[in-house]
Amino acid sequence: MRTRPCLSRHHRWTPALALSHLPHPQPPQPPTCAPQKVIESIKDLVQDANFDCTPEGFQLQAMDISHVSLVSMFLRSEGFQHYRCDRNLSMGMNLNAVSKLLKCADNNDVVTIKADDAGDSATFLFEAPDQTKLSDFQLKLMDIDAEHLGIPETEYSAVVKMPASEFQRVCRDLATLGESVVVSASKDSIKFSTTGDIGSANVVLKQTSNADKPDADVSVEIREPVSLTFALRYLNSFTKATPLSDFVTLSLSRELPVMVEYRIPDAGHIRYYLAPKIDDEGEEADNN
Repeated sequence: MRTRPCLSRHHRWTPALALSHLPHPQPPQPPTCAPQKVIESIKDLVQDANFDCTPEGFQLQAMDISHVSLVSMFLRSEGFQHYRCDRNLSMGMNLNAVSKLLKCADNNDVVTIKADDAGDSATFLFEAPDQTKLSDFQLKLMDIDAEHLGIPETEYSAVVKMPASEFQRVCRDLATLGESVVVSASKDSIKFSTTGDIGSANVVLKQTSNADKPDADVSVEIREPVSLTFALRYLNSFTKATPLSDFVTLSLSRELPVMVEYRIPDAGHIRYYLAPKIDDEGEEADNN
């Protein structure tokens, strides 16, 4: 979905947001950071959330209902064709409702989201590129009491960058046999293992660098080997962000949540955090 500048007739405390990536100079294509793709990557984990608008950008942070995973999204103001936020504003929305509204837009529509700090709704505008059709929808905002968590900078034991589509395939394939996956990062490879009632499986990806196929590169940075167990159903939910980025980065350390990061080109990022399962000697985390 492309964007163009939005002219707002609200009073001056009106953030005007166009939730789309800057259009490319090539022939028109749906941009990487289309609003629908962003919402689809989050809505299976989080039902209701606050979208926080600041002059710097558009962000969201929320935990799933079981408090096992957390999603943190940030889209820089420079990633929009037009972005205006006169002062900080938080908009509470039901993500399934937002998804349904965005599906009403055609692929090439200009998408604009507007709200003011005194109102109780946000306006979604969908405009055809030739300006022959303009649709507007109002979505009631929610008062969501959510604590914004401080996520400390962490020096991880292992950082693995791999094709997002390959990570999606591994998680999907292993889920056919088991509910959990053991992720083990060593000097020059990352291994995914699962065991279930009907069998077991292992997938090993070795560090590679191919100038002819850079989109297939796998890089492994290791300070110390690490092996952690995670629930596959959460990882499979994270892979809904695959259409947003060519690569995914897994950052791992013992006894810390894994950070699964998708960098959105020229726009920002979506980061997922998932607590590891504890071994049999302790209580297992509730992330089945």
